[in-house]
Amino acid sequence: MSKSKNKPYQEFDIRKIEKEVTKVVREAAKLFADRKAAENTVEKGSCDYVTMVDNEVQNFIQKKLYKLYPEILFLSEEKDNSDVDIGDVLWVLDPVDGTTNLIYDYKMSAISLALIVGGKPLMGVVYNPYSDEMFSAIWGEGSYLNGKRIYCRKPAALSESLIAIGTTPYHKEEADEIFDLFKRLFKDGRDLRRSGSAALDLAHVAAGRIDIYLEKRLKIWDYAAGTLIVREAGGVVCDYAGNEREMDMVGDVIAGCEDVVKEIVEKYL
Repeated sequence: MSKSKNKPYQEFDIRKIEKEVTKVVREAAKLFADRKAAENTVEKGSCDYVTMVDNEVQNFIQKKLYKLYPEILFLSEEKDNSDVDIGDVLWVLDPVDGTTNLIYDYKMSAISLALIVGGKPLMGVVYNPYSDEMFSAIWGEGSYLNGKRIYCRKPAALSESLIAIGTTPYHKEEADEIFDLFKRLFKDGRDLRRSGSAALDLAHVAAGRIDIYLEKRLKIWDYAAGTLIVREAGGVVCDYAGNEREMDMVGDVIAGCEDVVKEIVEKYL
């Protein structure tokens, strides 16, 4: 569970990039208000949808970032990413994390955008336009919510922890195993929460609103930005074996303070 000490960048003016990126993300998020576009959906798979808002937000951000930084590659949920290598310098975007929430006007959806350099997250932002909350982090410089420093909570044990869960809805064949784990965590922890947005759950861990978040089979665009935000807020983000979560296309995620993450990995996973 040790944190990487290798500086993943040298040549970027990262503060300038963060300022430009947050402006682009805020502009793109105005598209969330278009209810007609939000209800214009296509089913990609079981319980997996894309709306016109997803596509419009992605296209808007991609064009803006290409104009600003044409040399940086672009990986996003709603595009063919076969030409992208995670080891390159690239943007990783989820245009709408919480698409089902958006369809239902549940107001728990976010734009998640990270800059990855050599397989390491350098900068990340998660923006909830409904609450106007911009969670952000730069590698080595802490995590912030609307410009104010944030930190993970540090409960002493699982028994003192509020736990956010993701139900892995695209793989319902695993429901019995997944919900058995949740039952055991619920009995031994304080309580469970389920938001429907991995990016926001990770951001809320960083802000101390929840103590632990875990979910199986997340995609890189779900967790890339949030992973950096949690780590820069003093937490850890691991796989279910307790190893530091690498930037893979698909992976299991558990995030929170190191002691409780370790307890869960050793006793429940």
